[in-house]
Amino acid sequence: MKKLLSVSLALLSFMLNANAQQKPVKQFQATDESLKQYQYPAWFRDAKFGIWAHWGPQAVPRQGDWYAKNMYVEGSRQNTYHVEHYGAPSKFGYKDIIPLWTAERWDADKLMALYKKAGAKYFVTMGSHHDNFFLWNSKIHKWNSVNMGPHKDVVGLWQKASKKYGMRFGVSEHLAASFNWFQPSHGADKKGPNAGVPYDGRDPKYAELYHQANPDSTDMKKWITDNAGWKKEWLSDVSELIDNYHPDLIYSDSPLPFGDVGRAMVAHFYNDNVARNGKLEAVYTPKEPSEGKWAQDVERGVLDSISVYPWQTDTSIGDWYYRTGQKYKTADEIAQLLLDVVSKNGNLLINVVQTPEGDLEPDVLAILDKIATWTAANGEGIYASRPWKIYGEGPSTIKANQRKGQFGGLSDSGGYGSADFRFTTKNGNLYAYNMNVPDGDIKINSLGKKSALLNKKIAAVVMLGSKEKLKWTQTDDALIINKPANMPQGLVTGYKIEFKK
Repeated sequence: MKKLLSVSLALLSFMLNANAQQKPVKQFQATDESLKQYQYPAWFRDAKFGIWAHWGPQAVPRQGDWYAKNMYVEGSRQNTYHVEHYGAPSKFGYKDIIPLWTAERWDADKLMALYKKAGAKYFVTMGSHHDNFFLWNSKIHKWNSVNMGPHKDVVGLWQKASKKYGMRFGVSEHLAASFNWFQPSHGADKKGPNAGVPYDGRDPKYAELYHQANPDSTDMKKWITDNAGWKKEWLSDVSELIDNYHPDLIYSDSPLPFGDVGRAMVAHFYNDNVARNGKLEAVYTPKEPSEGKWAQDVERGVLDSISVYPWQTDTSIGDWYYRTGQKYKTADEIAQLLLDVVSKNGNLLINVVQTPEGDLEPDVLAILDKIATWTAANGEGIYASRPWKIYGEGPSTIKANQRKGQFGGLSDSGGYGSADFRFTTKNGNLYAYNMNVPDGDIKINSLGKKSALLNKKIAAVVMLGSKEKLKWTQTDDALIINKPANMPQGLVTGYKIEFKK
């Protein structure tokens, strides 16, 4: 059994490091076979932690995500709010919300400095949400942030700030779902004083924003349309982003859209990147298993084991858009999530919720400050690390103890106890992160003398971010670390295990 385990672990290690060295790539074509020559760039594998600005006009009402759609869904919470504060959507539509988004307190440079300090290695901006409002300087249609709202190239200014602070830059596109998502804007109230009065989405002069009406009820039930014309429109939109900004990363809020049309976009993105950099540095993250063609993204969830291919969890510190009274994740919860994801060969991309005006609330600033303190102490075993032979131990490694995430992954809400650990490795050292504060001594069962996972003797144990000399013993069954006299603040504590040569 031990021999079989050793062979399995060796095979996993080989597969995880298969992309460690870049090889020359041929011109990418819009086929799965061609895309499988993709090689994950070192920057993405090393970065581990990114911050996202999921921000735009839908923040204005302070009512959370999907406002541009739900304001047209009669009787919904956001529709009720809209009618009370702005009037009926047949008289005051989403097009009238857009000018209210002036972003007068937004300072991309100031925020990027905070994100850099917090430990983020890459930054992603919203390109366009399902509302079809572009945050870049577009020639495709007038509904963009240069012509309206803040009258600024939001994507361009974020990119400039990220480059200044040495962070990789990405853009998220949510447009593939936009065509069906925005269809309620073509309806009308069914009851009340405005019954039968068309919403502004039905007015042909606003079709560039709201799209044409889709009469196909079967198609409208799908997240991504089958309409050939809309597929072409999507490709044109995303291609403009690629050609004008050449981002390091593109995120799609969907599986790979539109089959061969989507493959054409990915091939163009990769080829453009190679042409500009001399080697492949691009990362594409759709919500679909990669088979080595890209980095799979899991929204509001995590994978249940170590993935052969690098991947990404995307989530938010709170709601996706600003919502009055929302509850935020704590710095401890973010640290726990980061460790769980990294131990499984993934990256964490987290949205830091901005106000409609563009700044951050005091409680969000406090959370970022705590994250900065924690990553400064514990980042050694995170950045540029790789998974160990197992991702962790403890009750949280049992799938039944984790709720299902939104897109089929396990939930990103932890529930970790003091017996839970997550492991990483770097430069021949092992890092064990205790996911909650222990009541007494720290016991790591995977590191006992007779563990099939160890083939070297332990030489030293160091608590990250501390100079305190630890007392520890290794029994046949476990590594036991005497609880440090001066435990650091926060729930998650990292330990570096060094081995004898």
